[in-house]
Amino acid sequence: MKRFTAWRRRPWAGYAVVLAALAAIGAIYAGFSPRTDRAEAANASQAAADLANGRQLYTKNCASCHGPSAEGTKDAKGRPLAPSLIGVGAASVDFQVSTGRMPAMNPGAQMPRKKPIPEFNTDIPTDQHDDELREKALHQKAQAEKNLADLRNYIQSLGKGPDVPSAAMVDPRGGDVALGGKLFRTNCAQCHNFVGSGGALTGGKYAPPLDSSDVTPTQMYEAMVTGPQAMPVFNDTTLTPEQKRAIIAYVVETREEPNPGGNGLGRIGPVAEGLAGWLIGMTMLVLAAMWLTAKKPKKLKKS
Repeated sequence: MKRFTAWRRRPWAGYAVVLAALAAIGAIYAGFSPRTDRAEAANASQAAADLANGRQLYTKNCASCHGPSAEGTKDAKGRPLAPSLIGVGAASVDFQVSTGRMPAMNPGAQMPRKKPIPEFNTDIPTDQHDDELREKALHQKAQAEKNLADLRNYIQSLGKGPDVPSAAMVDPRGGDVALGGKLFRTNCAQCHNFVGSGGALTGGKYAPPLDSSDVTPTQMYEAMVTGPQAMPVFNDTTLTPEQKRAIIAYVVETREEPNPGGNGLGRIGPVAEGLAGWLIGMTMLVLAAMWLTAKKPKKLKKS
């Protein structure tokens, strides 16, 4: 006790106590504080890895047409072969790749919708009865979703553009169907038909049908904000996000409506119904006339 009292009376004892207290407080704070630095470092490392994966996927599947730096390519006469992807945005990449239009194996006037390549095919059935097969399908689906996200994030990093819409922005349950019908007939029906069954355009192009469940609300929204191929761009000054959602709600409800009368006949109204009735009715009348005239009358007996 005497030694402690003697030590405490020394001039530097107060400084030593203060330093010890500060060290203890620092140790306690470091022990209880969240590991934000480590988390941020891990997130940055993961983001860099995802971006590298996106660039690798681009180099493998897209660079041969769009150029090694996504600058686009031209032929010997300076005519564009593939457009630049700088500034097109993640929404454009998501639309083109998720619908199988890109990568394009045989470029032409119109890129048809087809099954995406395996690296980006997220439409994998996971309702397998076998546990091993179901686990494999879930892994493939998750990897394809990650590949698609990495590719679109890489393109987005080259130049900002329209981003992939959120689930709330494309939810048809929150859209005004009546307003969507008016907007669709004003802006879309000239090409897609007023029920979304598609139609022919000039130069070998065509407006694809929208009456299939394969066309998701997200893809419809992305098409409106990016304007693929012959389609014009409907930015937020032309059609607000609420108006876009209303159009999506109209298309979804129209294609889900039943046909209580039987075959829908393209659902283009009384023109198709009248034509079908006329053709079938006239055909039946012609066949009936041919059947009646084919019977030869019996010769009258001589009296």
